[in-house]
Order: sequence, then C-alpha cells, then structure tokens
Amino acid sequence: MIKLCHSLFSVVKNFNYGMKKYTITLVAILVFIMDNSIAQTSENYYELAEKIHSEIVSIDTHVDTPLRMLRGFDITKRNDGRKDGSKLDFPRMKEGGLDAVFFAVFVGQSKRDAEGNRKAYDKAVQTFKVIDSVLAVNTNLAEIALTSADALKIKNHNKLAIYLGIENGYPIGKDISLVKHFYDMGARYITLCHTKNNDICDSSTDPEGPEHNGLSSFGKEVVKEMNRIGMIIDVSHVSDKTVLDILEISPVPVIASHSCAWTLNENPRNINDELIKKIAEKGGVIQVCFYSGYLKNPEPNPVRDSLIADLRLRYNDFEDLSNEMMQKARAERYEINEKFPQKLAHVSDVVDHIDHIVKIAGIDYVGIGTDFDGGGGVEGCIDASEMKNITIELLKRGYSKEEIGKIWGGNFFRVFRIVEEFRANKY
Repeated sequence: MIKLCHSLFSVVKNFNYGMKKYTITLVAILVFIMDNSIAQTSENYYELAEKIHSEIVSIDTHVDTPLRMLRGFDITKRNDGRKDGSKLDFPRMKEGGLDAVFFAVFVGQSKRDAEGNRKAYDKAVQTFKVIDSVLAVNTNLAEIALTSADALKIKNHNKLAIYLGIENGYPIGKDISLVKHFYDMGARYITLCHTKNNDICDSSTDPEGPEHNGLSSFGKEVVKEMNRIGMIIDVSHVSDKTVLDILEISPVPVIASHSCAWTLNENPRNINDELIKKIAEKGGVIQVCFYSGYLKNPEPNPVRDSLIADLRLRYNDFEDLSNEMMQKARAERYEINEKFPQKLAHVSDVVDHIDHIVKIAGIDYVGIGTDFDGGGGVEGCIDASEMKNITIELLKRGYSKEEIGKIWGGNFFRVFRIVEEFRANKY
C-alpha cells in the first residue's frame, strides 16, 4: 500500500495544469485509499472480530466439559480457569463469541466384554442425563440443539446451542441398535474410537497396533447405520486405514471433530495430506484442535514427562476411573502443571494448521474443534473467553469475513445438512 501511494503521488506531480480536474479526482482517490489503508493497519481488530461474530454462527465441535459436569462443575457461572483448570462455561462462551458447541459424551476404554460394555453404556447414559438435567433448569441460557438449523434459531433467541456427540464408539459394544438409541438421546455424531481399538475399528494410537485392518465387519455396519439415521461420522482418533474404509463406504461427508495436520506435526493423531484431500473430495471437514501436542512438537521437559507418564500408569491412562479417582488424578495433574508448566502452542500455531489445510484442500474443508477440557488450550486462546483471538489472527492473515464464517461453522453445518438430507431421502 505504501508503494502504491508513492506511485500515485508521482503521477499527481507529473500531471500538467491543463489536467487540473483529473488531478483533483486522482488526489481524492488517493486520500480515500490512504484513509482506508490507515484504517486497515490500525483498525481495532477486536471490534472487527466482534462484528463478525455477531453476524455468523460459530461452533466448536468438540469439548470435554461434561467430564467436569459429572463432578458437579457449574457451567452456568464464570469459573476461574487459573484456579480449577476449566476451559468452558456459558459466560465464557458468550465472552468469546461462541454460539454453539458439541459436548463430548466421552467414555474411556475398558474390557471389551459384556460387563465392560454394560458399564460403558451406563456411563454414557449418566452423562446424557447430567447434561439434560443442567439444561432443563437453565433454559434461559442454553438449549439442546438437534438439527443443523437449530444453532441459528437458538442464537436468535440470545441463547447458546448445545449439541451432543459420543466420543468413542465403545459404549455401543456389538449392539447395532444402540446407534439409533444414542441418536434418539440426542447424539449427532460418534467418534468411532478413542486411544485404543474397539469392536468398531482400529485406533491411530493403540500400542498393540491394528486389530481389524481398519473397520471391523461390525464397524462397516455401524457406518451404514449412521448414514441411514442421519448421524455424522467422526474420524478423529481412528487409524488411517479406518478413514479410508469409511470414505469408501459412506456416501455422505465425514468430519474430524478435533484433529490437526500431520505435515506440521508428525503425531499419529494427526491427519496426513493425502487423507485431508480425500476427506475434502468427499465434502468432509477437518476441525482443527487446540491441543499443543498435536499442533507442534513439544519442547523436551524430562521431569514433567516422567511425572505425567507415572501418573498415567497409576491411573490407567485416565480411563475406566470412578469420579473419585478421576478427581484425584486431575488434582495430581494440576499440581504437576503448577510445578512444571508445559510450554503451550500459540494461536498462530492453530492458524498455521488452518492455513495448511486451506492450502492443500481449500477454504471449504476446515473448521474448529478445540478439545477444551480434554487438553485443548493455547497461548492467546487458553479458554472459551478468548475465541475471538483466533478470528483476529485470521483477519491479520488476510482472511475475509466470508472465509472466517466458513471456518467458524459454515463448512461444518454444510456437512451436517448433507447428512440430514441423506437421512430424509433414504430413511
């Protein structure tokens, strides 16, 4: 812009007096450009972000806040994350301009037998009930959302939209009828597995390696059933081969509710460029996660790493724990964090992953899924109150309002609508 201004000044100086009226016009244009250039460089980005968030519908497709709610966390008041480590509540959603969120009904993996499956089912149902009970007495603040259109309707009533998704298909066990059962309870996506293989598919991080070479025979039926009833398939956590199997079977797009780009950080939980392109070719979307370990290679911290490894060993990798044991594990984890703080990734790292996905797949195939209260949170966007800082960083990098609207929800809701329309036509 500065170079352009100098060029225009040169043109003005070289006009002769006989071209006075054109000179005046050119000067007027120059003044206009300069004024707007100053506005562009000194604009209060926060105010611009505020305006954008007032006009779009923003959604975070994955938070683990229900884990806290099971232990009595009050989501209706503004909590202090510096004291309790929490990342999201209704007041902080409002502050951050976040209109909608997917609460993850998370169930950690245990034994894959009748008793283990029953316990997993009971834990999932308990989580659904806790969420329902909290929202039932706070209808002035938030509502359960069930369709792609609900988020805008609820925002227009100045309330927050709460969607539900199941993280880990383990509670389904081998009972295909439970897919529809959980849909009827309000779930609109299922993350097919978590850190270990289950009866549906292989995980990207199971230390034992692949078990089914992708989807199991039962898992293929689960995918078809999800298509039939209009439930979104979430490929975060699954193995690469599982993603390929799902894309081959599913006639509708899929999502990765909270994943990052493998090219920028070679973590097995991240998605490589080939798979990003294939997901995009089917119309799907990758929702970028705010977990530092997925965003960038963490700096070595041997003492901290050793203490965390010991903690995971003693508490069964934080899976299949009672509420009391989980509280103890979290308290110990907070103590470690206080004494040996992890160096977090930054907002700029989040947008680097967004940039990368846009570069190789296009603006229509990326979104945001923070993993708040499940490990997500970066410098500059440590909790839901700071979500507009992502928008500010996008603005600084030249993204338009339309593009930001796509990233903050437009792309995800497009997938949601396609899944719904397929159900309406086939079921």
